[in-house]
Amino acid sequence: MPETQNTFNQRMLPSVDRKISEIKEDDIRVRVLGTVIDKTDKSIAVDDGTGKITANFEESINTELKQMVRVFGRVIITAEGPELQGEVLQDMSKLDMELYKKVSEI
Repeated sequence: MPETQNTFNQRMLPSVDRKISEIKEDDIRVRVLGTVIDKTDKSIAVDDGTGKITANFEESINTELKQMVRVFGRVIITAEGPELQGEVLQDMSKLDMELYKKVSEI
């Protein structure tokens, strides 16, 4: 019987928490927190105060302009700069930003 590779046993690399301006070419998966500043059916532009990034998704996404979101995705380097192939979009509109900033500094 031929050997088959079970792709379900391969572990997905974890997402690294990054500010948009700190995304590196060798990052594979990142998560960014920011405000939606532009959107289409399958993509959003997010601004975190340090920069802007576009996240493209395979399916339609449900989000609003000015909504706080966290995007998990694979980094794609383009001539215009990094973009994300979005994997998860998380609504963060109820996040206490002051508390989040305090915790992030620790």
